[in-house]
Amino acid sequence: MFDGSQQTFPKLLQASGYHTAMIGKWHLKSEPTGFDYWSIFPGQGHYYNPDINTMGDTQQHLGYATDLVSDRALKWLEEEWDDSKPFFMFYSHKAPHRSWMPPIRHLNTFEDRIFTEPASLTDNYDTRLAAHSQEMHLQHQFLPTYDAKVTTIPLSERDASLWKRVYEDRLTPTEKAAWDKELADERLEYTRGLESGKTRQSLNYQRYIRDYVRCVLAVDENVGRMLDYLEKEGLADNTLVVYLSDQGMYLGEHGWFDKRWMYEESLQFPLLVKYPNTIAPGQERHELTSNIDLASTLLDFAGIQIPDDMQGESLKPLLEGKTVPTWRDAVYYHYYEYPYMAHVNPHYGIRSDRYKLIRFYGDVDGWEFYDLQKDPTEQLNSYGNEEYANEISSMKEKLRNLRAQYKDSNPKG
Repeated sequence: MFDGSQQTFPKLLQASGYHTAMIGKWHLKSEPTGFDYWSIFPGQGHYYNPDINTMGDTQQHLGYATDLVSDRALKWLEEEWDDSKPFFMFYSHKAPHRSWMPPIRHLNTFEDRIFTEPASLTDNYDTRLAAHSQEMHLQHQFLPTYDAKVTTIPLSERDASLWKRVYEDRLTPTEKAAWDKELADERLEYTRGLESGKTRQSLNYQRYIRDYVRCVLAVDENVGRMLDYLEKEGLADNTLVVYLSDQGMYLGEHGWFDKRWMYEESLQFPLLVKYPNTIAPGQERHELTSNIDLASTLLDFAGIQIPDDMQGESLKPLLEGKTVPTWRDAVYYHYYEYPYMAHVNPHYGIRSDRYKLIRFYGDVDGWEFYDLQKDPTEQLNSYGNEEYANEISSMKEKLRNLRAQYKDSNPKG
């Protein structure tokens, strides 16, 4: 549970005169603090007809979650924002999280598209011990109905229970009829594929990627609604817009559908920033950044002093096109929620512009090292390769320094 009593950047913005709002996915168990207004999904929320907790009052609302978040965000700006103050809004979508349920309007979008399978879809993890024990594989853990939306094959008890929770208990009869109509051909494609000998891995990949992109399309449409509103109201030039994700997601790489690992697909996440006032459009920066940089960046743009206990760096000089000679040369990562959810073994590590060093601990005890220039799909653990002995030694020293800098002593060593 997130400790809402601690210092946060929304609290600092609020104390400096900003009108603050949190709308959408919160997923931190505690109620939001530092916001004048909040309206959130309990937990991660449902895609269809979700419950929404608004300032302590929870009610079910008819509609599709991605659309509802935007509706409420725009309503706050139109009706509740005190425009005598600057505003800060945390506008957060559930999509594209599991179980990837698209809006009805996009159920048949891409239905005739066969997506190219990633090169590492059939990765066998032959040099990576920890990867063998995960439970996020398209062949084995991707559920036929809850995940693939195929209702024409026998269900396990778990699959049936999860499907009931997100579909039977949530969708209206009209919505269910639309789902059955629009997905009939893809369900038939799936069952015929099984009969013809296609692997579940390949069939699940196509169902997964289609629904994932359909969900993302709805997010794109709604972000567009927000940007259009800012333009229409004359707010766009003086509003800092930051678009980012909380992590990356595997889209079949290594045969997976989840996240959590330090491998590139989940370590990297999108970060786009728009502020016509001082940021020139069309820039691409390649410095190593981290999600902990967000708080310092927003405070810096707002002209608020960054507290000493905030560990991130402000991206403001980079975004304004400046060169920062002292910028970090590596980023740190630590995942420890084992065996929660996907059975990803706990690990921490460091990534530079070319190399990555990972320390696994727990049930699997060992190291992994990757040369991302020569092995961009990270299928060859080069930790035992003497060619990299000096680089590995240097990376270990950097890793020790970053662990000390961020005061991460769990686990020791």
